[in-house]
Amino acid sequence: MTTLLGKIRTVALTNFDTERLQIILENGIPVVSNQVQHSIVDMRPQQKMAELCQLTGVKLITYGTVMGGLLSEKFLDTHLSIPFAGPPLNTPSLQKYKRMVDAWGGWSLFQTLLQTLKKVASKHGVSIPTVAVKYILDQTAVAGSMVVVRLGLSEHIQDTNAIFSLVLDEEDVSSILEVSRRGKDLLRVIGDCGDEYRRA
Repeated sequence: MTTLLGKIRTVALTNFDTERLQIILENGIPVVSNQVQHSIVDMRPQQKMAELCQLTGVKLITYGTVMGGLLSEKFLDTHLSIPFAGPPLNTPSLQKYKRMVDAWGGWSLFQTLLQTLKKVASKHGVSIPTVAVKYILDQTAVAGSMVVVRLGLSEHIQDTNAIFSLVLDEEDVSSILEVSRRGKDLLRVIGDCGDEYRRA
């Protein structure tokens, strides 16, 4: 199919699950990418969708890769169960991704993940978010990751630039994978990519 209605050459999707993506592709719709939530905590895109994307050439564009800022030094060694002991979860984004952490394995396991990421980050002279984004960019079928910036508040210019020169070695990947696999299978808990929005 060269065009849709004589105007559209390609289509980019957001939050389509593997089943619906396959149906769309089987009907000849020229999909080039699917934007999905994907982080070290939320590895659902790698369980089913990445294989379909490899077979069809569809690329994954990720968001939530640093979980609204949860995957950062700011939340390392914090105890959210103690009032005022840690940074506030004062945005809808932080609250949403905290629910993901709870579904995955809870705050204690998340702290283990942050500690592991900090060791990798210190080894390479970068930040936790830089490691978190690079890890996802190295996953199958991932073409890019969206990093939110707030001009004058959190522009992340140095972190973003560092992503392109960072090379995670086998030891880095193994240590991250070991902690990641200790969490629950979110595909079983929540469903495939975007299912949390379809249920709402």
